[in-house]
Formats: sequence, structure tokens, C-alpha cells
Amino acid sequence: MASTILVTGGTGTLGRHVIPLLLDAGSEVRVFSRHGRASGDGVDYVTGDLVKGEGIEAAVDGVDIVLHLAGGPKGDDVAARHLVRAASAAGVRHLVLISVIGADRVPLAWLRSKLAAEQAVAGSGIPWTTLRAAQFHDLALTMAEKMAKLPVIPAPGMRLQPVDSREVAARLVELTLGAPAGLVPDLAGPQVWTMADLLGGYLRACGRRRPLLPVRIPGKAGRSYRAGENLSLDGAVQGKRTWEEFLAERVGRNRPLHGADKS
Repeated sequence: MASTILVTGGTGTLGRHVIPLLLDAGSEVRVFSRHGRASGDGVDYVTGDLVKGEGIEAAVDGVDIVLHLAGGPKGDDVAARHLVRAASAAGVRHLVLISVIGADRVPLAWLRSKLAAEQAVAGSGIPWTTLRAAQFHDLALTMAEKMAKLPVIPAPGMRLQPVDSREVAARLVELTLGAPAGLVPDLAGPQVWTMADLLGGYLRACGRRRPLLPVRIPGKAGRSYRAGENLSLDGAVQGKRTWEEFLAERVGRNRPLHGADKS
């Protein structure tokens, strides 16, 4: 008998990759979203709000597995606690969470919220799995597109390890359909890039020129980023799709990047 899986955040970047994979695996899929839409193509859509605690009990009713992808700049801890409470009462047998590398190390409010969400899941009493992933290529591209509109582009002194969202989706589906595994190895991209190199690669890919201005990130967060606490250099599972390959597909021009920090 196929498992019924509730996916929160199923209409987002990651969810759009996850849903077809779950359907191909024969799962019955229910998507929880704040915005109503008609069910179809094998997916049952339900409406509610995790942060407000609305509609969650009905969403988890009859569900075997919850894949929690929904997240935002704030409120992830509150949303997770609401979800955990309802899932526990409904008898959910596996709760899977996507989190962020560095959630337990980088002193930023949104990452503290991610860590609190992890703790809510781990302390729920429900068998669980949590995967921490690096920032997606999609996010790096969005940042580059916005910053490239400026006449001079600030290049914060930080390194990133962007990963392809499709690879994260595939790993999450594997974990969701498998046995609960607790905190599994991080999933990061195949290379470490400075922010300046990511921005420079984007500019070359779209044939634009802008001067880059190095910017030092202040305070505890700056020290954390300079120490690479947002990276996973040891023991992480590495994705295979590179920033260059992603840019070639999304921007449409495949020009080589130079100066990457591959440490």
C-alpha cells in the first residue's frame, strides 16, 4: 500500500522538484500551502498557515509521512512546533525536515530559527530525519541578479558552497521513502566559491561588466562567515552539478569561471 505523504512548501523551488519524484515512486501526495489551488495531476492540495497554526490538523489527518520544506526569513521555529504537535496527534510515523548548513554555528536570527525547528522535530517523539543543505544555486542567482543592477556591486567577504536544488530534492525523496535516520550528513555543492567569484561568474555568463567592491561583514556573523562556519568541508555529501553548469542553463551563455576557491 502506497504511503500518503504531506509536503509543506510543496509549491516552492524545492517542492516543485520533489513532488514529481514522489509521484513517480508511487506515493500519494498531499501539499500544504497558504494559497488554495485545485487538486489534480495526482496531488491533493490543502490550505492553511503553519505559523498561525491554521488548517494543520486536517492536513495531517491520515498521513503516514510529513516532508517539511516550508520556510521563510522568520517563524520557522513556530511553524515547526505547530506542525509537530499536529503530526504527533495524528500518528505520523516519519517526519523529514530540510534545514541549512551552519544552523548550529552561524549567529543569525533566521538560522537560530532553523535550529529551533530542528530541535522541535528531534524532540517530537516522532521518528525523524533532518538534512542540512547548502544554499541553492537558485538563491545565489537571485542575489547576483539583484546586486548586478547596482553600478558598483558590493562583494561581501564570505564563501558559499551552493548546491543544485534538484540534487537536494532527489536526496530528500530518498530519505523520505527510507527509514528515519536522525541527522544525516550535510549536502553541499561540489565547490567552494567566494562571493566575488560567484558574482563575477554571473556577470561573465550574461556578458555584463560591473566593478566589484569588497565589503567586510561586521560583528559575530562576519567572524563566523570568515571562519567558514556556513560551510561543510568534512563529511558532507557533495552534489555534482556546478555553478557553471547552472549558469549555462539559466543564463544561457557558458563562459568559464576563474579564481574559484576549491579548498
